[in-house]
Amino acid sequence: MATEQALILASGSPRRVELLAQARIEPTRLLPMDIDETPKRSENPRTLAQRLAREKAEAAFAVVRADEEMKGGWVLAADTVVAVGRRILPKAEYEADAYSCLNLLSGRAHWVYTGVTLIAPSGHTRSRIVETKVRFKRLSNAEIDAYVQSGEWRGKAGGYGIQGIAGSFVQKLAGSYTSVVGLPLTETLQLLDGEGFDIRRGWKEG
Repeated sequence: MATEQALILASGSPRRVELLAQARIEPTRLLPMDIDETPKRSENPRTLAQRLAREKAEAAFAVVRADEEMKGGWVLAADTVVAVGRRILPKAEYEADAYSCLNLLSGRAHWVYTGVTLIAPSGHTRSRIVETKVRFKRLSNAEIDAYVQSGEWRGKAGGYGIQGIAGSFVQKLAGSYTSVVGLPLTETLQLLDGEGFDIRRGWKEG
């Protein structure tokens, strides 16, 4: 059986692990789910982020429920989508993706949507969607070239990671910084607290 307070994070993202660590919460296990992240026809970015977070959580919960060592744990999943209007930007895998994203984001505002889904040991599901508006300064060709050479964009929604070099591109942010990194910490802890997970357990010294 799972140990008390077992938290299964349906993600392999080191950024999400680091954000939970800020709140002194350490996942018991990382259980990334390989699901099809292709948007459905006419699906808007907000709905996509919500759906992918839910599907990842449900897939992980099915694994957890069938495993005696993990059974009884809380399952947490998240997905981040970057969009300009209704246009959903890819999770950049190639340099061409990164160049396309950065040229589009340069000098304009965009939206970052992060969906979070928590499934409690009882099977009860809670979800939240957090929307953040981010404005980039106008980027020079030299800045874009150098950032692409850095490799920090690889695998990141919208072709950038705000916690790295690209943080210097941000002129204005309205919403949740941690959501743009990949996990809205305030809302995530609210979900956990609401389902009986002791979020303050690790706060005491020692």
